[in-house]
Amino acid sequence: MASVTGLEGVVAAETEIGHVDGERGHLVYRGYWAKDLAVSRGFEETAYLLWYGQLPGEPELSALKGRLAAARVLPEELRRLLDAMPAGLPMMGVLQTAAAALADGAEPAWPPRADQAERMTALVPSLISYRHRRQQGLGPVEPDAELDHAANYLYMLTGRRPEPDHARALTAYLVLGMEHGMNASTFAGRVALSTQAGLYPAVCAAIGAMGGPLHGGAPSEVIAMLEAIGTRDRAEPWLREVLERGGRLMGFGHRIYKTVDPRAEALRAVTRGLTGDDPAFALALHVEETATRLLAEYKPGRRLHTNVEFFAAAIMKAIALPTALFTPTFTAARVVGWTAHMLEQAGHNRIFRPQSAYVGPLPAVSKQLP
Repeated sequence: MASVTGLEGVVAAETEIGHVDGERGHLVYRGYWAKDLAVSRGFEETAYLLWYGQLPGEPELSALKGRLAAARVLPEELRRLLDAMPAGLPMMGVLQTAAAALADGAEPAWPPRADQAERMTALVPSLISYRHRRQQGLGPVEPDAELDHAANYLYMLTGRRPEPDHARALTAYLVLGMEHGMNASTFAGRVALSTQAGLYPAVCAAIGAMGGPLHGGAPSEVIAMLEAIGTRDRAEPWLREVLERGGRLMGFGHRIYKTVDPRAEALRAVTRGLTGDDPAFALALHVEETATRLLAEYKPGRRLHTNVEFFAAAIMKAIALPTALFTPTFTAARVVGWTAHMLEQAGHNRIFRPQSAYVGPLPAVSKQLP
């Protein structure tokens, strides 16, 4: 039996949720281009599409927004749990522990339900903001039901209503982070769900996979590059110096996408429409244009295009999101895709049970145990 390290190229499931084609630069959510959804639709609309298979009408969208807003409020038992966690526990461990606590045995674990997916999605930003503010010695900020998902997250983190441009940019990032095929965390979640463990334990498995630096790594290196460049006039000499010594420009090139990353396309369009007086967005656009030109000059034929991390970094910098919250914020987006896959898995479930190729020694025929 042939083995495939990392299962690369192995089809593990059929899905109607998302499609990734790296050669063509395609990312599709249930028949819609993800980049179009990020530019023209909101978080709640796209989440509805992934969970329920179609874009919502106004009554369905209004009802979903109401349910998500109501579910943002942290129950008292979760607040006590968050306060009791060790101070040094990373945020991803906090989210994993809290997700496990939601499976309290008060309701059947199987089958998973859409209302559980909605509840988990609504609670992740509240968990992050509550824990973050407590660690900063600040009191928690209660959710604002009048704000949409992304704006409310920023409000609960800072205690201030966010700038509309910042909320719009974060919304686009969250939409583009919701789904990306059978990635490591989605696969981990589907495997756990296939045992009939329930949605919340399966989310725990997905969070555990997301927490590894090879999967949920943050765009902090891109932010460091933008900060080192600092101003538009320094962009070309700084980038040329890196390329002259054979260095790598952070935020360019991608393992999957061999053409333009469609997520970067969408975030570029959103960022270009929101530059205004925000220096972070304006600098990022100038650096991208300069770097693309210089990469074509120094590395012709390499197909090194801007990836999603580049513009994610610009957005994170603009909204002043602390570095420790980058991967948790990515998680706040991807939980939609995870739970959509879990609901799909439950619809035609079969436990995952791949084979392994044993490469160790075999006992001698006559060998006797002592």
